Amino acid sequence: MEPAQGSYRVIALVVASTFFMALLDGVIINTALPQMAESFGVQPVELSIGVTVYMLTVAMFMPLSGWAADRFGARRVFMLAILVFTLASMGCAAAASLPQFALARAVQGIGGGMMIPIGRLIVLWHARKSELLQATALITWPALFAPVVGPVIGGFITEYASWRWNFLLNLPLGAIGLTLVALVVPEQRGRLERALDVRGFLLTASALGMLLFGLELSAHAQRTWQLPLALIAAGAACGVFAVRHLRRAGNPLLNLSPFGVQTFAAASLMAGTYIQIAIAATPYLLPLLFQLVFGLNAFEAGSFLFIYFVGNLLMKTVTTPLLRRFGFRKVLTCNGVLVGMSIACCALLARDASHVLIAAVLFIAGATRSMQFTAINTIAYADIGAAQRGSASTLAAMVQQVGMMIGVALATLLLNGSSWLRAADGIGPEDFRAAFMMLGAMAMISSLRFMKLPADAGAEITGRG
Repeated sequence: MEPAQGSYRVIALVVASTFFMALLDGVIINTALPQMAESFGVQPVELSIGVTVYMLTVAMFMPLSGWAADRFGARRVFMLAILVFTLASMGCAAAASLPQFALARAVQGIGGGMMIPIGRLIVLWHARKSELLQATALITWPALFAPVVGPVIGGFITEYASWRWNFLLNLPLGAIGLTLVALVVPEQRGRLERALDVRGFLLTASALGMLLFGLELSAHAQRTWQLPLALIAAGAACGVFAVRHLRRAGNPLLNLSPFGVQTFAAASLMAGTYIQIAIAATPYLLPLLFQLVFGLNAFEAGSFLFIYFVGNLLMKTVTTPLLRRFGFRKVLTCNGVLVGMSIACCALLARDASHVLIAAVLFIAGATRSMQFTAINTIAYADIGAAQRGSASTLAAMVQQVGMMIGVALATLLLNGSSWLRAADGIGPEDFRAAFMMLGAMAMISSLRFMKLPADAGAEITGRG
């Protein structure tokens, strides 16, 4: 059935609000870890399991989302995912010990892992090609804003209330989200009767779980690299077996054919992945720079990053007109170079730098980041057929999750590598400068690969054709 004119906007906004809840939860607790450790009677470093287990269950259940949506109906599974996430948030707030908290976070990750790919799929099903650009812009803002405002909100709540309210906040948000989905998103019955590809699920879940856990450990490794490297290697090996199985299976869990579409491959597997790695590393490095070099506390560092939010917000008003005026190839290439330059310019930031300079760099970095994210996430679905949308949405979410973890691990590796080359005792401003310069160069070089796209790529979406 053809979607109703304009209905995508309301649906996209509802889906985006649930995305914001899930993505905010992933970063909001980072500033609360010391207080949580005190409540549980453990060392703060032990609380990392709460972050890690959530990340792992999100990644492991993402591959299941496309099949579940096709089998039982996207709206039904989406609402179930929101319910699971919300109830697990209540479990996190009520946890009296670290094991209880870790278990609740694992269940919460199951809901989050199903929520994001299925929400994006719902929007794809209800938007025409000509509406895809604006629909994608609406559902992209949570991924841009949540990592920036999360530390600020988390720091404020923890300081003036309790860390438990970081999770209790999800109860009214989840209830509102469920109500809006029930009222706005049309019912869609399951369209496929195929059985679950159990082998495909186990292989993809194992590959993603070990790969991301290995990357997480490598980001915090101090002296030993054996376990992180072993997990990354095992995850890569499982990934090879998973791809081989998915290509040969009669009814695979995931259809890999979207990777054969040039625009999807460029956005989610090749140039798009490299530039998103650099983009993901930057919000990780900046708070460390502000705290370790500038001497700011966590709340002050998070407040400084709010300028990122302003750049993201204002760029949203001009993204669609620019893409319609110049097309995806030019915007992805030229703006990608600007993304790399803005990241490299972060190397100029110093404790005694002018606040105007710092604000300008952060604003430009946030604005170009917003433009690139929207363009990448839109062009990915420009040539995807209706039958491929479920797998395409899941594959894009999986690649983005891996890219984010690689970004954090790479940033840590660059900092530690620069410090080791200088034979220094700790991380210094020189190491941050080296990391920002390397990441900026990677973003600029990878953005040039978008020149391989056809000049009219995505013309049906922008209306330039």
